[in-house]
Amino acid sequence: MTEPCNIAAALPRLARERPEQVAMRCPGAGGCYDVALTYAELDARSDAIAAGLATRGIVRGTRTVVMVRPTPEFFLLMFSLFKAGAVPVLVDPGIDRRALKQCLDEAQPEAFIGIPLAMLAKALLGWATSARVRITTGRRAWLADATLAEVERAGAHAPPQLAETAPDDVAGLLFTSGSTGVPKGVVYRHRHFVAQIEMLRDAFGIEAGGIDLPTFPPFALFDPALGLTSIIPDMDPTRPAKADPRKLLAAIERFGVTQLFGSPALMRVLAEHGAPLPTVKRVTSAGAPVPAEVVAKMLALLPPDAQLWTPYGATECLPVAVVEGRELLTLRDRTETGAGTCVGRPVAGNDVRIIHIDDAAIPAWRDALLARPGDVGEITVAGPSATDAYFNRDAQTALAKIRERLPDGRERIVHRMGDLGWFDGEGRLWFCGRKSQRVVVDPATTLCTEQVEPVFNAHPEVARTALVGIGPKGAQRPVLCVELRAGIDRREWLRIAGELRHLADGFVHTAKVDTFLRYPKPFPVDIRHNAKIGREALAAWAATQPLEDMA
Repeated sequence: MTEPCNIAAALPRLARERPEQVAMRCPGAGGCYDVALTYAELDARSDAIAAGLATRGIVRGTRTVVMVRPTPEFFLLMFSLFKAGAVPVLVDPGIDRRALKQCLDEAQPEAFIGIPLAMLAKALLGWATSARVRITTGRRAWLADATLAEVERAGAHAPPQLAETAPDDVAGLLFTSGSTGVPKGVVYRHRHFVAQIEMLRDAFGIEAGGIDLPTFPPFALFDPALGLTSIIPDMDPTRPAKADPRKLLAAIERFGVTQLFGSPALMRVLAEHGAPLPTVKRVTSAGAPVPAEVVAKMLALLPPDAQLWTPYGATECLPVAVVEGRELLTLRDRTETGAGTCVGRPVAGNDVRIIHIDDAAIPAWRDALLARPGDVGEITVAGPSATDAYFNRDAQTALAKIRERLPDGRERIVHRMGDLGWFDGEGRLWFCGRKSQRVVVDPATTLCTEQVEPVFNAHPEVARTALVGIGPKGAQRPVLCVELRAGIDRREWLRIAGELRHLADGFVHTAKVDTFLRYPKPFPVDIRHNAKIGREALAAWAATQPLEDMA
């Protein structure tokens, strides 16, 4: 008997094959890891919750907001919803309140499940007014129709609840981080989740039985389907840059963690802490380019046979390409001289192509113009995990998706990544920055953030830089915002600015940058990974600075 196309389909099988294996451990009061769920418990309890949700009208196709912290309740709920064929709606809780309300309104949810604080915010701020069912994870049904505990009791001893979901059935709405605008709800179908699991397993050689520390909660949802044990870290997942490395190390050592996932900001936390990671065999970091210095430090902390992968992708399409840290370090000089950041070779199953930069919609692939080999253009991807739409965002869908008719008559969706890049002669993809953040100086000159910034980031007193454009596209003034390293006296700025200008003169593509601004605080970053620089905010700030203050 074949399993339904569903990320939760592996749970009943694993519960039979390895019922006593711990599926996940979560920190309880005081950070003690005294909360654990075996595969048998995760399967049985998610069945009970799915059955209980059905009595409340949350069934196949019901869009359901989930605003629950990464606790056992979060994972039980997510697998319950997948089993029911319902559609979980996930939005980053740390985004701007107005944007959050807009996202929830756009999703048109029929149910809302949240912690007590989320239930209060829903009532006070008018979140998700379309939701007719309200369930809280709290002890009492305050501002809700029922508690999660009551729902689980209502479905106790229920038979298996796995719905016969089809590949094209909607499985979830996952909102983007909104790092370059208001977040968009990405429509995930069950085939997308199933494809991601297979692609990740094959790309990284993941085998069942490993122990994972996933510091981005949604990634932990893949672990049960891969036969892994998840150790949920004791940290605020919305602030990876502020994670306590001692707590992470304690969990890694206590449970013998063999692999971990984290944003570049979290990798920096571990790298600068400097403690060896003798049990870790695989590290994966995504969300933004990982600085070479962080890659080198992390590799030094890992066993000699360990691997550090930096996959490239987006909420709309993941994974797209991967590169291992050691290969990345061999290309460091090319990055620091303006080639961009190498993100590796496309994952098997993906068709990655570069087209000419175009801000308009491209309805059909025959209308797209392929870039010449070696030229920088817009990255496009067609593959099993490439999603096909944004929910209730027809205009954005039209801008991001291209329909391609294949020779055999089938049609597929080509996703426009919104990123710029190029392929080298060895088939490696190089990321050059976001299309929306490129600086168009004149019709003949376009500057890409990831080709310009690494040149200046090599300065020993610079923490990081951000290229922004002031003025209208096509006649922009390129400005480099600079964040100095901690402890550097601001009175040294004029000297440093002069040295940066000297660096600029060393390359044709950076010579156009003649304006340097010291940003007085740490750069604004995205709330999901704390790694993507908020260049739009920096551009707005730079436009307010008097010309005489520009070095």
